[in-house]
Amino acid sequence: MSVNEELSENAEHAKEPFDRNVAVSMAIIAAGLAIVTVLGHIYANEELLAQQRASDQWAYYQAKSSRRYESDIAKDILQQMNASTAAKSVEKYAANQERYQKEGEEIQVEAQKLEDESKINGQRALRMHTGEVFLEVGIVFASLAILTKRRLAWSAAIVSACVGSGIALTTVLLR
Repeated sequence: MSVNEELSENAEHAKEPFDRNVAVSMAIIAAGLAIVTVLGHIYANEELLAQQRASDQWAYYQAKSSRRYESDIAKDILQQMNASTAAKSVEKYAANQERYQKEGEEIQVEAQKLEDESKINGQRALRMHTGEVFLEVGIVFASLAILTKRRLAWSAAIVSACVGSGIALTTVLLR
């Protein structure tokens, strides 16, 4: 059989309704896969960024804790001196101590919030990647359906794609 005859035969097969339907569904699955893949990468990046911001907040909290501790030490030393000028310094360091304590609590709350955001984005990324796997399996089954001309393989492709899409869509529910 010549190349032209083979191409003509394949062109005729491509015009068959089954092949056309499978090809259309494969294109739709591929488009969904592209969207899910991009969203998965976005959520993974957001997870990393939130974790980095949380780490920065914890470092800031640690710096404030060190300053508060230094104020504790200075206040204790000045109280031991028990001089009249030391009384003003004791008040100053006591005020610093309270301020650093309050700021530290605020920083701690912000750091925890960022850690929670990171965790949620990680869960979203994992769901997107899981959905991506099912969509890829759907494309494989669709390819198999075209090669074997089996409706069962095409049905498996549609089911796999629906499962993958469903898993990816549930990321909206994560909060």
